[in-house]
Amino acid sequence: MTKNLFQSGTELRTHDSELKDKCGVFGVFNHPDAAYLAYLGLYALQHRGEESAGIVVSDGKKMCSHRDMGHVQDVFHGAVLDRLKGDRAIGHVRYSTTGSSNLKNAQPILVDYSRGEIALGHNGNLVNADILRSELEAYGSIFQTTTDSEIIIHLMAKPSLRNIQEGVVDALARVRGAYSLVFLTHEYLIAARDPQGFRPLWLGKIGDTYLVSSETCAFDIMDAESVREIEPGEVLFISAKGLKSEKIPTFNSKAAHCIFEHVYFSRPDSKIFGETVHTVREKLGRQLAIEQPAKADIVIPVPDSGNSAALGFSQQSKIPLEVGIIRNHYVGRTFIQPSQGIRDFKVRVKFNLVKEVLKGKSIVVVDDSIVRGTTSKMRVKSLRKAGAKEVHLRISCPPHRHPCAYGIDFPTKEELIANKYSHEELKKYLDCDSIGYLSLEGMLNCVSLPKENYCTACWSGNYPLPFEALNKYHAEKC
Repeated sequence: MTKNLFQSGTELRTHDSELKDKCGVFGVFNHPDAAYLAYLGLYALQHRGEESAGIVVSDGKKMCSHRDMGHVQDVFHGAVLDRLKGDRAIGHVRYSTTGSSNLKNAQPILVDYSRGEIALGHNGNLVNADILRSELEAYGSIFQTTTDSEIIIHLMAKPSLRNIQEGVVDALARVRGAYSLVFLTHEYLIAARDPQGFRPLWLGKIGDTYLVSSETCAFDIMDAESVREIEPGEVLFISAKGLKSEKIPTFNSKAAHCIFEHVYFSRPDSKIFGETVHTVREKLGRQLAIEQPAKADIVIPVPDSGNSAALGFSQQSKIPLEVGIIRNHYVGRTFIQPSQGIRDFKVRVKFNLVKEVLKGKSIVVVDDSIVRGTTSKMRVKSLRKAGAKEVHLRISCPPHRHPCAYGIDFPTKEELIANKYSHEELKKYLDCDSIGYLSLEGMLNCVSLPKENYCTACWSGNYPLPFEALNKYHAEKC
């Protein structure tokens, strides 16, 4: 039986501060500087993963790769890119939600198997990974990593599958969960998206070159055209012969787009699920001001994901928007923390306050979410120390009460602060004058697709791929 992550108190991994999405992926086909384009694409997608970065290239005969821990600009420099020769490439930035944080789990994964070399980059999380891995190991498969992504490669290696196209479609028909994938072979760049469409994935073009990206912002950096979103359940084969699209057989094809991509993860200049992220966040802020008004002198955002929502809140409430918190964009994945004295160092090093703006003012602080509440508590303390007279917290999504199994690193249910405290207890714990969340209904009213097309599991507890159904399915099929 697969472990039920939704009920377990220990299965979902936790981290100290922010929410993290698993990854960003990028692909290039038919360009003499494919590695350089992949580098630019990953640079634009850095916000989706700061733990490791990698690129695999092919010249049609052999593959070459480079992966390392750290930011894109640190992993790839001129000498490395010069070594990556080929006209097709895939790239990946990672923050781990499954698998430990080390170099062996960095992607893209590159293997040489019976049908030749193949590389894979994955954004998402497979909810039936445990049962598939156990089954594969029972038949002799040996895994090199602890990521769920490697399972897909092993599924593709069945001797009965005749070619790479059949292998990809057959493997993806067996996995369940969230996946936006890029594959690279000597012949193909392949893009695939799960039938629910949890994570975004786009097709782009620049001249005769095809591109694939987690977000459209990566196309903008190279002046490429955003052609269309890869459809949920679509496998797109890109080769010298053109484009070929196939559908993944599935027992559940109902869309379940992760609306938290709009709230937090995606860059505001990207277009996902048919809408520009900034526009949606601005609507969230307007709706938040309607549902949770506050009497205050100024509105300030928590940068950067709170910027658009704060603008909407300000416009709707007519309270002036000010810059009271400055973000340091040059904080790396790791830094030396003082061993004594400064308990809130992690907050201070990333955010600094403009005391002249805050002193003596009643302020509305607009943030995208509160998870454990530790960072928010330290931030309120810092705002009061900077001279703020009143601090009113406004959050542009509902309270998080449930963990995510589809690729977002939410902590266990017991650690989510909205489950630990009542509204009044939360206000007391954070030491704010008031706190207000956007309602689930209000949030869904700010996006254009039908409400049932979005995944809201982390707020509502309604999981589009329940484990009970998955266990029954595999008991029948495996």
